[in-house]
Amino acid sequence: MSPTATRRLLVAAAFALALPAPLLAAEIKIGEINSYSGLPAFTEPYRKGWQLAVEEINAKGGINGDKLVVISKDDAGKPADAVTAANELVSREGVVMLTGAFFSHVGLALSDFAAQKKMFFLAGEPLTDAIVWSKGNRYTFRLRPSNYMQAAMLAEEAAKLPAKRWATVAPNYEYGQSAVAVFKQLLSAKRPDIEWVGEQWPPQGKIDAGAVAEALAATKPEAILNVTFGPDLVKFVREGNTRGLFQGRSVVSFLTGEPEYIDPLKAETPEGWIVTGYPWNGVGTPEHDAFLKAYQAKFNDYPRLGSIVGYALMKSVAAILTKAGSTDTDKLIEAARGIGVDTPFGPIVFRAIDHQATLGAFVGKTAVKDGKGVMVDFVYRDGAKYLPSDDEVKKMRPQN
Repeated sequence: MSPTATRRLLVAAAFALALPAPLLAAEIKIGEINSYSGLPAFTEPYRKGWQLAVEEINAKGGINGDKLVVISKDDAGKPADAVTAANELVSREGVVMLTGAFFSHVGLALSDFAAQKKMFFLAGEPLTDAIVWSKGNRYTFRLRPSNYMQAAMLAEEAAKLPAKRWATVAPNYEYGQSAVAVFKQLLSAKRPDIEWVGEQWPPQGKIDAGAVAEALAATKPEAILNVTFGPDLVKFVREGNTRGLFQGRSVVSFLTGEPEYIDPLKAETPEGWIVTGYPWNGVGTPEHDAFLKAYQAKFNDYPRLGSIVGYALMKSVAAILTKAGSTDTDKLIEAARGIGVDTPFGPIVFRAIDHQATLGAFVGKTAVKDGKGVMVDFVYRDGAKYLPSDDEVKKMRPQN
């Protein structure tokens, strides 16, 4: 190479070094913890939902120009594992908030962790009322309609039934205990003539469905409240059908209309149960149509209720971070109180009084169509209409 050519290369290199480096968007890291190995029927669609939301958020410029990054961990359905994961996310990964959780007892453990570490926590799925009321704290918010809200929706329909003798079956941990207690409270208030004649408390994931069905039948109920879900629900329905437990009896059931739980029942789905759920192919609103189109295009699959929760959870995260304009915990809390968020089910608000979102649920009945379980006669119930007043909340929630 000639001396002239060498000089030209050196000048070009020096000029290139003098140019400002391209600006790289900063990252905002979010910690996400869930029971992926504990209940994949719900959590895998949930993961797809939040992945779709994060993709959309970043495609539109992220959080005030910064990229939203989610670091996810599996808690295996165990509170201790969830707290370990939370510690790692906060201390090693430097996340600015925690999100997620499925099981209620896990959610409560993470809520307590958040309060101790002064870390913002947005719970997605845990349904226990305690997480926003009796054990509520300033650092914890919750997205899904709670046990109280779903019980109020179901009790509204149950009160119309002629049945007076009621029995219950629920998994023996925080979620099941909370759901039964609040349903009994709300239905008894509407129907003082009701008699509660029996309770069954199988361990979560280990139901002896034949024994449970026999024990319920022995109490001669006119109606049954069911709170089992997942594989336990399949076993309970199968044994109940075999033994004629549901014949001539009304059944009211939490969650059974969600695709995660009704799909595995197939042709065994009992007809006429009053349920909460998600009839994904029958919603028909513009917000849901847009979500459905995007979800199916990305995953070539239909959404489950978990998909809605994961998607709305990350849309809520983005809205809170954007409004706060900061990752400071106190600013995140102030931004989240009273914030409005658009979801596939329509606009919701995170109430300032108790940090509970007003996301609602569909209430309808079970049926069998083309050999599959479906929801029919369903109506969307706005969560805001099924929450206690501020004065009632103040009596239940500690000052914080």
